[in-house]
Amino acid sequence: MGKLSSFSPADGAAAESLPHTFSSDPPPASAMSPVEPALPEVPEHAPYLLIGGGTASFAAARSIRARDPGARVLIVTDEADLPYMRPPLSKELWFSDDPSVTETLRFKQWNGKERSIYFQPPSFYVSPRELQTVENGGVAVLMDRKVTHMDVRGSKVKLSDGTEISYDKCLIATGGVPRNLQVIERAGEEVKKRTTLFRKIEDFRALEKVSRELKSITIIGGGFLGSELACALGRRSADLGLEVVQMFPEKGNMGKVLPEYLSNWTTEKVKKEGVTVLTDAVVKNVSYKDGKVQIRMKDGRVVKTDHVVAAVGLEPNVELARSAGLEVDSDFGGYRVNAELQARANIWVAGDAACFYDIKLGRRRVEHHDHAVVSGRLAGENMTGADKPYWHQSMFWSDLGPDVGYEAIGIVDSNLPTVGVFTKATAKDTPRAVTELSGTGIRSESETEAVAGAVAGAVAGAAGAPAPPPQQKEDYGKGVIFYLRDKVVVGIVLWNVFNRMPIARKIIKDGEEHADLNEVAKLFNIHDD
Repeated sequence: MGKLSSFSPADGAAAESLPHTFSSDPPPASAMSPVEPALPEVPEHAPYLLIGGGTASFAAARSIRARDPGARVLIVTDEADLPYMRPPLSKELWFSDDPSVTETLRFKQWNGKERSIYFQPPSFYVSPRELQTVENGGVAVLMDRKVTHMDVRGSKVKLSDGTEISYDKCLIATGGVPRNLQVIERAGEEVKKRTTLFRKIEDFRALEKVSRELKSITIIGGGFLGSELACALGRRSADLGLEVVQMFPEKGNMGKVLPEYLSNWTTEKVKKEGVTVLTDAVVKNVSYKDGKVQIRMKDGRVVKTDHVVAAVGLEPNVELARSAGLEVDSDFGGYRVNAELQARANIWVAGDAACFYDIKLGRRRVEHHDHAVVSGRLAGENMTGADKPYWHQSMFWSDLGPDVGYEAIGIVDSNLPTVGVFTKATAKDTPRAVTELSGTGIRSESETEAVAGAVAGAVAGAAGAPAPPPQQKEDYGKGVIFYLRDKVVVGIVLWNVFNRMPIARKIIKDGEEHADLNEVAKLFNIHDD
C-alpha cells in the first residue's frame, strides 16, 4: 500500500484583513456597517460528514480532498484529540527515552527518526465555525462531540447536545470499543478503577503513569495488543522494578493467528523480555483484597497484582444502527456494506466498524491500521463518485520490540492448515532495520507496488497437495507462512520479512492451487542475504 496522496493543507485560510486606518473622530452612525452575526460553532450543513475521528476518517478526508479539491469535510469525534495513529500507542511510544513523551506524543521510530502521533498539526485543519464560508473548503474537526442519532431519510444527524447537522454524503467510521471481561465488570469499583481498557491516547498516558508508580501489572490477553504491551512493559521492568505478567487461555502468544510451533517460539521471546507468561489461563473471578487485585483462574492458580490491562479484543461500535436502520452483520459484527463500502445510497462505512464484501475472500471485518487506511481511502473515493469495489488487500503488522516483527495479509487463522518455509535471519531482518532502510515508521507506508509486476505469471503452479509443515526448530529467523483453505492460499504471514507485501497480495489475488509452496516461498527472496 502506498502512501496516502497528499494535498495542500488549509487551502482555506481566512483572507488577510485590509490594513486599518485610524481617525480621531468616529464615523457617523449612518456609515457604520451592521454587525454580522457570529457564525455558529457547529455547522448546520456539511457536504461530507465523517463520523469518527480515527484513521479511517482521516484517510477518507484526504481522499475526498484529493479528488474534490474544494470539498468541505467535517469530522465529528467524541475524543478530545485531532486524528492520530493508534499503533505507536502499543509500540514505539513505550521505547522513548524522552520523559515528556506522554505530553508531546512524539516518538522515535525504530530507525531513530522522530515523528508525531498526529497525522497533521492543528494548522492543517480549518475551524468548524469557518467550514461553510472558507474559500476552497478544507477539513474541520469537531472534537468532544458524539453523534447519537441518525436520520437517514432526512440526511441529518443529531449530536448529544441536541445540535443537528445535515449532510450530502456521510461516512460512518466509529471504530470499536475495547471489550472487557464479565468477571471484571462484576468485580466492583475497586477492581474497575485498577483496570485499563487500552485504546486511546488517554489510556496510554494512564498506563505509562501506572507503570512508573506501581510494582506489578498483569495483562489479560495473548493477541496483538496484549503481546505488544507485555513486551513494551517487560523491556522497562528491570529498570523500574516492575513485575509484568501476561495471561491468556491459548497455549501460546498469538495462538489464534500463528501456527502452534511459531506461537510457542513467540511465547519464549516474550518471556525473554522479562514477562511472566501464564498460558492455558482462563479467568474464573477477580476481586480486590488486601490492597491487591486478585485474579483466580479455573485451574486454581492465583495472581495478585496492582493493576490489570484487559486486552481481550474489540467490539465494533454500531450504536447508530438502530436509529439509522442499518444492518449489523450477525456473524462478524459491524455495519454490513457492499464491496463499495456502501450501506445506503449516500452512506458509507470504513474501518473497524465495516463488515464488507471482499471480492476475493468473501465477507469480512478487519481491525487493523492498514485496513482503516485502505477502506477509508476507498470510501472517500467512492463518496466522490469513483464506484470502486474493495480489492486492495490491506496488510497488518505487529512488532515485539525493534528486533522481531511480522507482516500479514488475508485470512490468518491458526485453525487453518499452514505451510511454513524458514531460513536463518540476518541483521537486516528486523523492524528496526527495515525502517532505517525505508525511512518510514508505519511499515505499511513503505510498501511499494513496483515489485508486484515481477510476480505476474511467476506464482502459477499445478494443483496438488501442499508441502508438509516445517520441522520443529529452535529458532525461526525469518520465513513465510501460508494459510490454506481448500488447498488455496488465503492468508500469508511474513516473519521478519519486510517490503514483500505486493507479492503476497498477488498470490492471494490469483487464488490458485500450488503443487509446491516451497517454490512459491522463493518469490519472497527469503534465502538472500
